[in-house]
Amino acid sequence: MSSPERVNWQPINQMPLIAGMIDAALSDTADHLQTLTKARAQPHLLDDATTDRVERVHREQMEFVDIYAEQLRRWQDQAPPAAQRRELDRLEEQNRRLRQVTMEVFTLAVELRKGTIDRFMAMTDLELGLQATLGTLPPGRS
Repeated sequence: MSSPERVNWQPINQMPLIAGMIDAALSDTADHLQTLTKARAQPHLLDDATTDRVERVHREQMEFVDIYAEQLRRWQDQAPPAAQRRELDRLEEQNRRLRQVTMEVFTLAVELRKGTIDRFMAMTDLELGLQATLGTLPPGRS
């Protein structure tokens, strides 16, 4: 969504659609975070292309988090009935969590990039030997 595309704001009767999108994104992103957290012990199993893709996807997702927040705000401004307000409150909390987890994934991907196989392959033997001697190799590489 980096291009200046216009957002097609949805009527409140589309709340179940937006709810499904937010809930699914949060679930998927939490799974990504869990997977990347496991990779922290062996970042050399990843390559730059993988971390590039993770960063790009989650940067784009953050744009959607902002769009969801605005959509929810617009619906709140319509003074919906109590049941819809409760669902909007739930969705706002889910969207806040989605923002937080997305940032955690993005931050972890940036951290993991420092230890990808591409980083090790780019090192000279001297650099690699020096890091091994000093004990500064990432976990799983010494």
